[in-house]
Amino acid sequence: MPLHARPALEQFSSYAPARSLESIQREYGFERVIKLAGNENNLGYSPLAKKALAESLEGLSYYPDPYVTRLRETLAQRLHVEPAQLIFGTGSFSLISLVAQAFINPGEEAIMADPSFGWYAGATTQMDGVIIKVPLKDHAVDLDAIKARITGRTRVIWLCNPNNPTGTQFGRAQFDRFLEGIRDDIIIVLDEAYLDFSEDADFANGLHYINQHHNIISLRTFSKLYGLASFRIGYGIASEELISLLTKAQLPICVNHLAQVAALASLEDTEFVELVQDNARKSKQLYYQTLETLGLDYIKTNGNFIMFDVGTDSDDVVLEFLKKGILVRGGKEFGMPTWLRVSIGIYEENQLVLTLLTEILERSH
Repeated sequence: MPLHARPALEQFSSYAPARSLESIQREYGFERVIKLAGNENNLGYSPLAKKALAESLEGLSYYPDPYVTRLRETLAQRLHVEPAQLIFGTGSFSLISLVAQAFINPGEEAIMADPSFGWYAGATTQMDGVIIKVPLKDHAVDLDAIKARITGRTRVIWLCNPNNPTGTQFGRAQFDRFLEGIRDDIIIVLDEAYLDFSEDADFANGLHYINQHHNIISLRTFSKLYGLASFRIGYGIASEELISLLTKAQLPICVNHLAQVAALASLEDTEFVELVQDNARKSKQLYYQTLETLGLDYIKTNGNFIMFDVGTDSDDVVLEFLKKGILVRGGKEFGMPTWLRVSIGIYEENQLVLTLLTEILERSH
């Protein structure tokens, strides 16, 4: 007899992450691959974290601290919130799923921008929810259009700010207007995975809202700025009421010991943080200048990635990069078939990308 899973899984497509370095190396025989498809941190991670990890290998046969106490207390002090306003998980994926599990019943609706981070749809669908996709406007999240799609069945609104894959963001005035009149039983998720790369002082930082709105949660990660993607650790900030409800639905002991150690040490390494942010600033300017010289449309970005229009099938351009051992991401999955999304790598890697891009475009004309 065939296996019978929940009906929601029949409509669900597994999430498609960027290909791993190992798979590319095996297929093409490269000794080294430059991966610029997953919005990771190619500068690595903090030397302080490496030192702390080396000193924390004893006791790995025991369960980790289930309350993530030291990291919780440190972050609470830095963010000026109560420890009970924080929740930790294995990256943003798990926290997004947790919100869906806690608040979306079968047939209820969740709204997201399109294109945006794909796991919002995945997490909603897994709970038999209905995902409502609202097109971007000028590559940016259209808060007015999202607000217009709210119904009596709306339970969650997913807002990626800065938005992945476009790198655009909305400011405080826009978000303030958006919040006017919205029911306070709708959970508003501010996914702020890339906020550390925004240089706009008007950024609608979730910390400004969580104490005035008990239904808003800010999701953040150690994967991007701190380079701890492989450790799988992220956190949410919200009202104690919202965090308490999420905690009831969460798997116990979900953040491993080494992830806690690495995250805590990373918070102390201001030198590494400044290095990463400075590299991103300089690299963005390099992209802007070169793309303008090439006459290509691009989107100014507030993330650690950039999207630009190559004017042809981007899958073909992805393949040309792959032949040289560079992995970038085509825009077809985002409904932008002539665009590329390229992670901001080390400055020299970005120079290499732009040199190769120039050669590819010259050959195609």
